[in-house]
Amino acid sequence: MLSRRRRSTGSARVFAALGDETRLRLVARLCDAGPMSITKLSAGSRITRQAITKHLRVMERAALVHSVRHGRESVWQLDLQRLEEARRYLDLISKQWDDALGRLRKFVED
Repeated sequence: MLSRRRRSTGSARVFAALGDETRLRLVARLCDAGPMSITKLSAGSRITRQAITKHLRVMERAALVHSVRHGRESVWQLDLQRLEEARRYLDLISKQWDDALGRLRKFVED
């Protein structure tokens, strides 16, 4: 199990990377369609392939995605384990808030 500090640092990188609407849309497309090339990710979008590449690199540094070369193209896919780690961290924070609200409710009612 990862230490709390290491888990929070890694999750912070993920949340920072996901703090952009374009990157959230890229994650959604990769979740729905599976691994895709930059050409396919940019199809039907007003965003250039270069801009998508920059967004993918940000997510790659956060270990959210990785690419595999297929001929002349790179195919990008999500690291679902990384998303799961971030979800678990959010669940932990949610539990802490629930516990704090429970203590506050008990204090007010007593």
